[in-house]
Amino acid sequence: MANQYEIRLKGHLSSQWASYFEGFKLVLGENGETVLTGEVIDQSALHGLLDRIRDLGLPLLAVNLLQNEKGRGSGPAQTETENEN
Repeated sequence: MANQYEIRLKGHLSSQWASYFEGFKLVLGENGETVLTGEVIDQSALHGLLDRIRDLGLPLLAVNLLQNEKGRGSGPAQTETENEN
């Protein structure tokens, strides 16, 4: 069973990246952030997704677990990371 994640990136991604992040919903915020929301099957897949983001040089603002495999939500403060740049 997969976990639901929200990943916040600095800057706006164009719609052409939607296929690169297949299965994730891309939302462009008015604050200049891109929010990716979708299911990640396990920690290995999460690290692969984060590697992809890193390889593209996209500034990572936060990774939030929205719902775990047992159906319980998790507060964003538990998994949030801040970009020091």
